[in-house]
Formats: sequence, C-alpha cells, structure tokens
Amino acid sequence: MGDSLAPWDAAAPLVRAAQRGDALAMDDLLELVTPYVRRLCAPIAPRDTADAVQEALIAVFRGVRGVRDPQAFYGWVRAVSVREAVRVARRGAGEVVLADGGDVARLVELAGSGWSGWGDELGVDVRDLLARLPVRHRAVLVLREVEGLDERAVAAILGVPEGTVKSRLHRARSAFRKAWVR
Repeated sequence: MGDSLAPWDAAAPLVRAAQRGDALAMDDLLELVTPYVRRLCAPIAPRDTADAVQEALIAVFRGVRGVRDPQAFYGWVRAVSVREAVRVARRGAGEVVLADGGDVARLVELAGSGWSGWGDELGVDVRDLLARLPVRHRAVLVLREVEGLDERAVAAILGVPEGTVKSRLHRARSAFRKAWVR
C-alpha cells in the first residue's frame, strides 16, 4: 500500500505532524512537494523559477498551520505556488508580449507526462514560447491545460472573475497557436 498512496494521502500525516511543530515532518513535507511546486512554477516564472519555488516553499512553510484539511494540502499548495510564481514573474524584468501566438494541444501533449519532456527539442520550444507569453496567460494555461482545473477553480486560485479566466484562456490559446511555428 505504501507505493500506491495518492500524494495527498502520503502528505496528510506529515501535514498533521508539521502543524504540531515536528521539524522533521516539515522537512519531509517540503521535500515531498518540491517537485510539484517546481512543476507549477517553471512555466509561469521561467526566468525566475528558482526564486518562485523558494518563495512558494517559504509560503508553504509559514502557512501550513492554517491548513484545515490535510487531504486538501495539494490544492492549497497549488494555489500558493501559482500565486507566488505569478508574483515573482511580474516583479522580474519586463515581460515580452507576443503580438501573435502554436498549438495548445502540443502543450497539453507535452504536459501530459508532468512536464518531464522539457529536455527534448519540443519541450524547449514550448518552454520558450510560454516564456514569451504574459504571465497572466502562462498562469491560466498551466492551471487549465496542465492541471486540468475548470474555469471556476482557476478563477478562485487567481482571484479573478470566471469571465476573466475565460477571456484570458481564449487569448492565451490564440497567442500560443499563432506563435507556434513547428
């Protein structure tokens, strides 16, 4: 049963222990979620991924005591990570905005394996194209296309109305398709 545990099931006892002040459990918990945090932050803050991951993990460390349901820990980490990645990306050097924009299905295909394909040529091209999109478009694409969240959940995480998510998603997909030259 150990290897078949869902990530949130594996995290739940660590969350409870970390909330009680167990430093080793907190260390294990942060180690457990770091790959997930990195996977979320990399496409949103591609130029500052390390900073975004660090800021997200600090926020997790500081906020874990406030998590009411340990089973919801990964959802909470997702929201924290995206918020921090967007903040770090916005404070970085100015964004380069595309006048035009590839095939979002290719992004989804690449992302289907948890972004593990980023080392190959297709992955490099997708990463480069994403880096040229505005951060608000990167965030909505990652949450919708990669994480598979519906518009309502994306809106809650980003703190914007659902209609805003729909329009950003439309613009992001359009920009991605237009820029895709493969």
